[in-house]
Amino acid sequence: MSRRGILYITWGDKSDTVLERAMDSAARHHSELPVHVVRLPEKATLLEKAKMFDLTPFDETLYLDADTVVMGRLDFGFDKAVRHGLACAICECPWARRYGGLSGDLVEYNTGVLFFTARARPVFDAWRDLASAVDSSIPIFVGGRLAHMTLNDQAGFALAVERTGFLPFVLPMNWNFRPRWQKSFFGPVKIWHDYRAVFGELADWNRIQADERQVIQYNELLA
Repeated sequence: MSRRGILYITWGDKSDTVLERAMDSAARHHSELPVHVVRLPEKATLLEKAKMFDLTPFDETLYLDADTVVMGRLDFGFDKAVRHGLACAICECPWARRYGGLSGDLVEYNTGVLFFTARARPVFDAWRDLASAVDSSIPIFVGGRLAHMTLNDQAGFALAVERTGFLPFVLPMNWNFRPRWQKSFFGPVKIWHDYRAVFGELADWNRIQADERQVIQYNELLA
């Protein structure tokens, strides 16, 4: 077993082109890390992500959604997972109560970028059990009209963190950047999380801001 590596899970109509983009970007910055891809049956759903702890062959895992682009070294995230068991970012929508089965001020985390080790097993065991038990449906507005998303994996994850009392290390938005909602930021972006190609201006910005000799600056180009 390799000590440290990257895990991807694909299913349904996930494009191999998108996955290749993700893996190529990771290899540019972490050519030393092995990659493990789990291909689930076509009818699998987001809820299957809750089984990732049982699917990884690594002691220290970085799980990445297929629509991510790694834009820098990620050692910090791995190191924080070693120290705390789990390192992740708060979701662009932090209110887990948007799901039908949750309420109160529970924090929602984005499960598209998760650094974890065996210390986080209680969270992942709880997530696996809760994923199909909790009502994870979401009422959403699309084009001004009310619609309904039937399920989502992040509801179970939020509840698992809450019920286990586990304290993950919280990474800033730069480590799980969602350009559809996050329009401004400081410094370099570590992981782009979107099906769209990385904007050329951002790639240029990142090359400069990744240099620690540069002054950290504010960027609102995406706004």
